[in-house]
Amino acid sequence: MSDGGAGDEGTAGQGGPSDAAAQTAEEGSSMEGGPSAAGAVGRFARLREHRVLASAVALALAAGAVAVPLALVGSDSCTELPTATRALAKNPAAATRALDPGDDMSHFYAARALLPSGTLCGDGGRVLGQVVDAATRATAPGRPHTTAQARAVYTVTVAYHYADVPPGTAPGLARMLAGYVVDTTGFIDHDSGVNTPAVSGDLAAPDESGYSPYGRFLDPADAHPAFGFEYTASLPAEPSPLFAELAEDPEAFAILYDAERAYLAHYLERLTPQGGDPDFHPEKERGGTSSTATTWPDNDLQGIARVIGALMRARASGARDGTVSDLAAFDAAVHRHTRGAYRTASRQLTSRPPMSGIAGRPVSGALCGDPMDGRHELFTVLETWAKARKVPAGRVSAMRQNLDDAYVEGMHSGAL
Repeated sequence: MSDGGAGDEGTAGQGGPSDAAAQTAEEGSSMEGGPSAAGAVGRFARLREHRVLASAVALALAAGAVAVPLALVGSDSCTELPTATRALAKNPAAATRALDPGDDMSHFYAARALLPSGTLCGDGGRVLGQVVDAATRATAPGRPHTTAQARAVYTVTVAYHYADVPPGTAPGLARMLAGYVVDTTGFIDHDSGVNTPAVSGDLAAPDESGYSPYGRFLDPADAHPAFGFEYTASLPAEPSPLFAELAEDPEAFAILYDAERAYLAHYLERLTPQGGDPDFHPEKERGGTSSTATTWPDNDLQGIARVIGALMRARASGARDGTVSDLAAFDAAVHRHTRGAYRTASRQLTSRPPMSGIAGRPVSGALCGDPMDGRHELFTVLETWAKARKVPAGRVSAMRQNLDDAYVEGMHSGAL
């Protein structure tokens, strides 16, 4: 799917549950729903106390249940991941079917019940992450996501909006978010009017002016989870709380950090030499808006920088509150799991690969310097691209300031 050059794209792959697996919904999995996320750090805040009990009660009420099961298991206990659920890790098509809530959400509660919270026995957490990855990734490297796979992402983000991710599961869930990096990075309530958990590539397509609320440079066949769709008010799907929790795991942190840096290189190498959107057609805009060719690129690049800043905030917050007990060890583990540096092609690329091809693109080499200096990573990629493409100095300066402002915002607020 690549145009070639230093910025060539590579990717990751996937497929869909069996009825037998769906039946495990009643065998042992926690429940969820919950209160609204609140706190001084905006949407990135998490309710860290009494989450499991509160979310279990909320989902039980929403489902019409009369009892609150697994979430009340004692903290010293672990729960076995059902055999049928384990089997889904090696059967992507079945995994997608199992976690697909359906376009009408008729299978939501059965799918949600396959995603437990709390501690899972043995390698249960790791296997559960593999199940989620299998259910949501594209069927082959560089292939677009199906709407069923995107709907499965919706199920997972709802399930863990308030409930804790089981230990060991975080890397698998991080791979899921990385595979939909355009959607998770640019998340806003842009799809709040959508009445389905995911939209097809056709529905996400840009209008005549080149604008799409789902981002720029989209593969026309790639489906997108609709994070702004709320099946019920107590079951939000926006991914910020899940992102925040995953960032506490060094391998998951590395996966998410890699995805954002890869997305930055992917995005820049498709811009014009003036740093604008090549697909923007102002003469076809509706409603008399005053957008320019740089309006949405500036917005999208802010999103990338904000997420990287939010990752660094999560790291620092973990060190302060003890979630990250040894910051040096955490950083070393992140470095081990990080794939490398991502630099742009020396020429403008015109390909529109699916999201699975963004996070999976080949690295350009090893990371240099302190990998936790997110600002340095942002500026290095920007300036290398600008020099190769001979971008006007004034535009480079504006883009640099734009990235810096958003990075600081992410560091301070933690908001995606």
